[in-house]
Amino acid sequence: MTILSSLFPNMADKGPQFLSAILQTLSMVAVSGLVSFCIGLFVGVVLTATRRGGVMEHPKLYAVLDKCINIFRSIPFVILLTALVPLTRAVMGTAIGTRGAILPLIFGTVPFFSRQIEAALAQLDHGLVEAAQSMGDSPLEILFKVYLRESIPAIVRGTTITLISLIGLTAMAGAVGGGGLGNFAIMWGHQRQQTDCTYAAMIIILALVFSVQALGNFIIKKTTH
Repeated sequence: MTILSSLFPNMADKGPQFLSAILQTLSMVAVSGLVSFCIGLFVGVVLTATRRGGVMEHPKLYAVLDKCINIFRSIPFVILLTALVPLTRAVMGTAIGTRGAILPLIFGTVPFFSRQIEAALAQLDHGLVEAAQSMGDSPLEILFKVYLRESIPAIVRGTTITLISLIGLTAMAGAVGGGGLGNFAIMWGHQRQQTDCTYAAMIIILALVFSVQALGNFIIKKTTH
């Protein structure tokens, strides 16, 4: 305790605030991550199915989705936060705090994750698709039984990368009033020049990143065959 007190002297009276910031970050990652996973997985599968040569080829739909993803991926997240303020207020009831950060986090994560899913499914051996088609499987059966089932390790890898990116986005959202560890680091570490508060927030963020990476590697190892 003496060592911790000497390394983090300003953290002694900030336990409740620090714990609250950690819980806010976990909440943002969990909620926006789950929603982004569901939407991004769906969009990624649709992109794979509707591209040229796909099992449900539809060039016009693919072109629209492709351009929308490219547009949102091109917008810096800090600018996206500001641009979405009216929509965030309308949907979430507020544009500040943890609740106000959820919608921008989803908009910032879905395009990235959709590309990860598209890339993961593109790695599949096309011979497996042709074999399923020769056995009379429908396009939906091919998507579920071949693409998704055989691409689990690649999907997990893409999910891991996306979650790590999302943790970084929550810290950025906190810097502009979104709550969480980013807000804690800015409020106490930067504005009040208590750098040990910044280091404490950074250590927790690093621990989250390493935990996500370790879990992802474990699942990839178990699902690779």
